[in-house]
Amino acid sequence: MDTSAETGRRPSVALEVAQTTMCAVLYAMGAYLTSYISSPWGAGQFRPAVVIPAVFATLFGPMVGGVGAALGTLIADSARHGQIYVRSLVSAVPGNFLGFYIFGWMMKRKFTWENFINTSQVTLVVSNVVVAFLYVYYRAFVEVSFPVAFAEAWVYVSLGLVGWWYVTMLPFVLLLGPPLIRAVASAFPGLVSDQMKASNLRAEASRKSFSVAMIAPGLLMLLIGLGIVAADPQQLLTLKIAQNPLILVGMQVMFLAGGAVLLAIGLLILATGKLVVKAK
Repeated sequence: MDTSAETGRRPSVALEVAQTTMCAVLYAMGAYLTSYISSPWGAGQFRPAVVIPAVFATLFGPMVGGVGAALGTLIADSARHGQIYVRSLVSAVPGNFLGFYIFGWMMKRKFTWENFINTSQVTLVVSNVVVAFLYVYYRAFVEVSFPVAFAEAWVYVSLGLVGWWYVTMLPFVLLLGPPLIRAVASAFPGLVSDQMKASNLRAEASRKSFSVAMIAPGLLMLLIGLGIVAADPQQLLTLKIAQNPLILVGMQVMFLAGGAVLLAIGLLILATGKLVVKAK
């Protein structure tokens, strides 16, 4: 077994290629399974599978996470559409690569569970901003395939997608990431650093950190949802925030339900004093 993590040597190219390939394949499979669940705008997929490149970036570094995520998203999107998907190439590929490269880089600099929580939040924002703005801009002004209302309000649609992805991705990364990382570290200790093997979730990350990471975006989503509910629907439609009343209702449900779920998870962790993961 390769012990480069223990000796401080850089892993072999063959090992990194194998890790990157596994990350790409698993991410593609997971992304494809939920690729038909979209946001209220009809664009932007429900993608809990982002936990996969997050885990690989944490365990094996920025290049494995970044390249694996970029290839995985392209494979999933292309498989769904039956051809190399250009929209994915111009938006999802660079956004996923940048986001999970940063994820791996930040975790490589300092591995602690507190840093994992902070890194998850930062990189999901960065990655989703890149993907959303490139995707919407490309469709609105290069392909000219978006409805006129969306093209006129492309910034609002982009921000809406960022919010949608963030609120639907963060819980999966924070709740599933740590146990998966611990499982790999326990099963293959030669592939991870001594710092990672010695880490203790309960000692390094308080329940307050986990709960705040859920409560803050949850409250934000709830406030946005309540704002949409309280606003004059005709005014929102006039401002091109939504293309039609059905999409407006979908936005209300998305923000209110997503915010409520995140808030409930955060408050539950805070109240019970228990982290979801069992750590050594």
